[in-house]
Amino acid sequence: MIRSLTIDYGDEVLLALGMTPDEFSKEARTLIAVKLYEMGRLSTGAAAGLANLPKPLFLTKLAAYGIDTFDVSEDELQRDVTSARRHL
Repeated sequence: MIRSLTIDYGDEVLLALGMTPDEFSKEARTLIAVKLYEMGRLSTGAAAGLANLPKPLFLTKLAAYGIDTFDVSEDELQRDVTSARRHL
């Protein structure tokens, strides 16, 4: 089942952002998906679907907003680096 969400806003929002209604709609949809991903509420695939973007493009959006696309602890990263050095 497809559901929709309506957000009321005035022209001043569009003027402040320098966007058309369509651009604002796409941006708002993407921002909701990015935030839900950041909070750990949606996977990258589910968030990309919500944003109506292909997953690779959604991943670039995450990077543009400074959101990490993977969660690795410092210890895990150090083990990976040590392992990679052994294979050089």
